[in-house]
Amino acid sequence: MKNKLRQGARQGELRQGAQSRELRQGAQRYQPQLKKLKRMALLSLALTVFFGLTMAVTAHATDFTINMSAGEEAGNMGALEVIFIFAFLSLLPSLFLMFTSFTRIVIVLSFIRNAMGTGQSPPNMVLTGLSLILTLFIMMPVLNAMNEAAFVPYQAGQLTLQEALDAAVVPVKTFMIAQTEDKSLSLFIELAEVEMPEEGMPDEELVNLPLTVVAPAFVVSEITRAFKMGFYIFLPFLVVDLVISSILMSMGMVMLPPAMISLPFKILLFVMVDGWHLVIETLMNSFRVISF
Repeated sequence: MKNKLRQGARQGELRQGAQSRELRQGAQRYQPQLKKLKRMALLSLALTVFFGLTMAVTAHATDFTINMSAGEEAGNMGALEVIFIFAFLSLLPSLFLMFTSFTRIVIVLSFIRNAMGTGQSPPNMVLTGLSLILTLFIMMPVLNAMNEAAFVPYQAGQLTLQEALDAAVVPVKTFMIAQTEDKSLSLFIELAEVEMPEEGMPDEELVNLPLTVVAPAFVVSEITRAFKMGFYIFLPFLVVDLVISSILMSMGMVMLPPAMISLPFKILLFVMVDGWHLVIETLMNSFRVISF
């Protein structure tokens, strides 16, 4: 009788242990789903709070104004205009990257680092900073033209905000059209169903094209030119890799990575030919000079 009771107690303990293990396994199995549900709940809560605040500000837009002055003229800016301005400011870095020479410069510098196989040297921060400095140097005539044509008259009260924006876009479009290939520009003109300009039309006439046509054509042309330059940059380093690989194969060192041996020679070659000077000089000369 005692043995039966002991066996029953053991079987009960075994059942309880098996049930607890199943519960733990089930909890572990559904733990990723629970984490996703928590993230979705937090995201929905954040969106609800954001839209609630936006609707509250919009509902009281008549009570919230900002006085802005331009010279002798002054005007009120409501809450919706403030929201649109902050949205535009959030997109301003992207517009700066897409509407300037930054795209071509940073892609070419990235190709140099990848061709040499140096990993993260120079780091991304250095390449980005160098690209920004070169971009400001190239875009300085455009910025000066924007200042003289739009900002100074707007500050003097000679232009409204809309007129100042229209005047500021003209130097930027002139720069972009000068760097854009005819093939890319024709593609987006056809896609936008805009009247095709006549062949041989000067750049001053092409400025009348909408910005939605000029900007994507400019970006595509910049990426195309950057990849062409990257191809020519890769060729000498590819030759070094092939020579090192052939030497290692002839010596029977099959297990030795060729990249580890060729890296010092590629760095030496780049330094001996003054590679940074050549690359920067080629980049600067690849942009058409615009006179305003």
